[in-house]
Amino acid sequence: MKNNILIAFLLVCSILQAQKIDPDVKSMSENIESKVIEWRRDFHQNPELSNREFETAKKIAKHLKDLGFEVTENVAKTGVVGILKGGKEGKVVALRADIDALPVTERADVPFKSTVKTTFLGSEVGVSHACGHDTHTAILMGVAEVLSKNKEKISGTVKFIFQPAEEGPPPGEEGGAKLMIKEGVLKNPDVDAIFGLHINSGTPVGMIRYKPGGTMAAVERFVIDVKGKQTHGSAPWTGVDPILISAKIIDGLQTIISRESPLVDEAAVITVGKITSGVRFNIIPESAEMIGTVRTLDPKMREMIIRRMNEMVPAIAKAYGGEATIKFQNNTSITYNDPTLVKQMLPTIQEIAGKENVVLSKATTGGEDFSYFQEVVPGFYFFLGGKSPNTEKAASHHTPDFYIDESGLVLGVKVMSQLALDYLNAQ
Repeated sequence: MKNNILIAFLLVCSILQAQKIDPDVKSMSENIESKVIEWRRDFHQNPELSNREFETAKKIAKHLKDLGFEVTENVAKTGVVGILKGGKEGKVVALRADIDALPVTERADVPFKSTVKTTFLGSEVGVSHACGHDTHTAILMGVAEVLSKNKEKISGTVKFIFQPAEEGPPPGEEGGAKLMIKEGVLKNPDVDAIFGLHINSGTPVGMIRYKPGGTMAAVERFVIDVKGKQTHGSAPWTGVDPILISAKIIDGLQTIISRESPLVDEAAVITVGKITSGVRFNIIPESAEMIGTVRTLDPKMREMIIRRMNEMVPAIAKAYGGEATIKFQNNTSITYNDPTLVKQMLPTIQEIAGKENVVLSKATTGGEDFSYFQEVVPGFYFFLGGKSPNTEKAASHHTPDFYIDESGLVLGVKVMSQLALDYLNAQ
């Protein structure tokens, strides 16, 4: 009995100690803040699209090598992995940052604005970090520097994963978290848990948002091909109208959400974002194509919605004399924060950011391929504030006016550094 009480007492002491930020982590994070901002601005001015992050990867690899890490390059095409072994044996924790930019022309009025242009899917486009991956990369480089100078305090190993193609690889290519896992990024050494963050333009600087369980949606892309019978627009009764059938399918799909999905449990969305059909005002065409997305936060709802779409699409087309097929492509799984891991590590985040600045929030229907890592090992993914105090309404991610207040980056360095230390030292 006395032994059990002693063990419980030591465990409580360990947890309480883990909640206090290491003074060296705090001071070193603050001392390299200007370097983190400098790295961020360099990446911002020199953005590269998914699976094309060649120069970005070189800069990351050089930094890690200069710190004395074991470095592996060209993981999942352009990814970089760094290994930092601590002063004592223990478990393995992974920290991940995504490194790719978007085909978005930047309008934000900053001196380090991107003017890069490239060809994307046959069109000339501007390229910018309109989702903030440049900040994620710079933050994790900062964490690497802080922990490299504190490795004697680390009981275990930290694996730094700089991941390409989070926004999705170009058509016909593999990429992103799924390819990294396929190539063994969570092995040798085997990862026990993984942490990641995402800057958020609508969350005030200094604040962190999180949610146990499903926090971001599984994302499916679907393509529906509708076949009718071409005829003159003046005599629709002599043909089969694929545009009418498409309209009925769209209407029918929305009833899966509004009448069949238990929305009190989790949100779900079906969106048709593109319809292609016809060539002339007075011709009923032969075919139509619809492309859209499904967003779900619950595995059972996801299964039900996809099953009902597969049943409904051909049935509606048949009811109007046509034919239709539907094909799905999975883009991300549910970003699922392991509840036990969240409970264990939340005190660390609250201690660093201040309990009042760590907010339990609702799930979002955006997608994140960090979810694939979480299908293999327990993971915790949270949102870091990047909204300026004087900004009333921030531009959303993936838009030309997207803007991040860089004063929020140092909190990301502190939190990710301390999470790694506390997770490993508590084992």
